[in-house]
Amino acid sequence: MSETVTEWIGQHAHRLTTLDSEAPLTDLLPVADIVRDAHVVAVGASTRQAHELSALSHRLLRLLVEDLGFRSLALEGDDASRLGLDEYIRTGTGDPRMMLSEARSFWQTEETLDVIRWMRSFNRLHPDDPVRFAGAARSPQGGTPLDGLAGIERSLTEGAIQWHEDTADRIVYWGGIAHTVNGNPRTVSPSSPPMTHRNAGSYLREHFGAGYVSFGLTFHHGMAPYQVLPPPPEFADAVLGGAGLDAYLLDLRADGPPHVRTWLDTPAKTRLIGPDYDPTDNAAYHLSGGSLTDWFDAILHTHEVTPARALSYPKSDQ
Repeated sequence: MSETVTEWIGQHAHRLTTLDSEAPLTDLLPVADIVRDAHVVAVGASTRQAHELSALSHRLLRLLVEDLGFRSLALEGDDASRLGLDEYIRTGTGDPRMMLSEARSFWQTEETLDVIRWMRSFNRLHPDDPVRFAGAARSPQGGTPLDGLAGIERSLTEGAIQWHEDTADRIVYWGGIAHTVNGNPRTVSPSSPPMTHRNAGSYLREHFGAGYVSFGLTFHHGMAPYQVLPPPPEFADAVLGGAGLDAYLLDLRADGPPHVRTWLDTPAKTRLIGPDYDPTDNAAYHLSGGSLTDWFDAILHTHEVTPARALSYPKSDQ
């Protein structure tokens, strides 16, 4: 079955032609039909440590802002106001590189800095219609304890939901696929025991319905920053990687023959690479508990990845 599914992918995928964040966005234009009237579009990566997936996230953000009217960006798990980044993109005040030194470690990359600088550039050109950061998730009122891991996931959504209610902005939610997929529940491995619970994407889908659109950024193999081996053959990524394309966009809502729809709709495993990875236990690093069509509306797949560029900082005089 995988060969015929792979052939279908090759026939229906839209080839992505560049990773250059400043290049024309022509190859991403099919995204417009996928997002349609979406209120929140999630851009979730299967690893946060790959240059190519970060660069595709930047290009997708550009399209959503420049061509489709999105005006807010939510950085999953961090508060741009605390960092001073919202002030920077509004006024140019401060050094965004140093601001990111206080961010979560997975945002401390040159690729993230490129996005921040692009946002500032956009706002200089559009002072009356700026892009901005969505508010961060709020803590539970009155110190009410969260309902376990599912409660933590729920808290990740609260800032985006409240921001949309307050501003009516269309929001890009930039994070990791463990949080952005529509998972009710989903399982993250290789934690022991594996963690199974509802995630942020499921709460956003519950709140916004079809107004929540989920993009998954997947890859086959490469360096992130350590060597990540090709996925086991039973992983969805192995089939996605068999299409013979360096990078492509695949609309999972597209019509297909019954065996293709069965593959898309059957519970799957897709790779999930965090800050730690053991190549001798390659099969352990995955997301499970749902199908590709449960999780995503579309996939942007890259065959081979290279490391994201860690931010460098001026050396102290001390």
